[in-house]
Amino acid sequence: MLKRLLVVQTAFIGDAVLTLPMIEKLHEIIPDSIIDVVAIKSTKEIFECSPFVNEIFIFDKRGIHKSLKGIYSFAKKLKSKGYDAIYSPHRSARTSILVWLTGVKETYGFDTASLSFIYKKKIEYKKDYHEVRRLLEIIEYPTDENNWKIIPKIKLNENAKKKADSVITGKGDKFVAIAPGSVWETKKYPIENFIKVAQMLVEKGFHILLIGGIDDVTLCSAIENEIKGNCTCLAGKMSLIESVFLLKECKLVISNDSAPTHLALLADTPVLTIYCSTIPEFGFYPYNSGSMYLNDTSMPCKPCGIHGRKVCPIKTFVCAYKIAPSMVLDSALRIIK
Repeated sequence: MLKRLLVVQTAFIGDAVLTLPMIEKLHEIIPDSIIDVVAIKSTKEIFECSPFVNEIFIFDKRGIHKSLKGIYSFAKKLKSKGYDAIYSPHRSARTSILVWLTGVKETYGFDTASLSFIYKKKIEYKKDYHEVRRLLEIIEYPTDENNWKIIPKIKLNENAKKKADSVITGKGDKFVAIAPGSVWETKKYPIENFIKVAQMLVEKGFHILLIGGIDDVTLCSAIENEIKGNCTCLAGKMSLIESVFLLKECKLVISNDSAPTHLALLADTPVLTIYCSTIPEFGFYPYNSGSMYLNDTSMPCKPCGIHGRKVCPIKTFVCAYKIAPSMVLDSALRIIK
């Protein structure tokens, strides 16, 4: 008899990508299962690309499901599906309440989750582990130092591939994608430094593809306007899965500590992640073959927050400026070679 399993992950794009290895291994250890996902609207496309996800339920936690009444209504819908178990990587109180209201008995979550007593099985949140390895522990998948480094399988999307191909046709075959944006200002490598890096790469024969969401259009366009040579701004023009297939055609992705680092993982393209105010020890660093990161450790105030901040607390942003454009270029060329 098939088991019905539910994964609740209502965090952002990067977190959704890093949940895919957990879903893949959950299907491996329980092959006679149907796996559904609770996600937010912006990450639906990520879960749709997994061959191991059956159905996706959109939790509008900032809209119709914001209130307790909304959570109850959503939980009632999930309860009708008759799930055998729920696995919840997300650690918010809202998520814990949602899980509790479903009435499912077999529930798995982290011991650091808000209202963690709701979960029947509480898994230790190991801060020194990569997020992917932490999530594998929720499903009780045995990990060692290397076997957690999983490149998630994704379904071929012909339309996304065609869109990616149309973007690069006629532009050569030496592409480097640069993703200069982030929700958090102190995660953003300075624009003037990105411009220098991009220009130096263009001078070495590469075509720069500036990627990002609709909120990154202004930033990417400003960089494009300063580059003399082969540079194309694609911010706001590609869906998430189209971006993944685009990144598959790139030699390298250069990104802040933000979602494009993980999209590069999904494309299995080497990524160079630049850590400004955050640190790789939080467990969100790239691990696919060829990937690297740059992280200056000389500042005692770093990290100044788990997610980053709107402004630098000491007003200097020296944690970013200490990573010179020449360092980024040297690392990029070392990865490409």
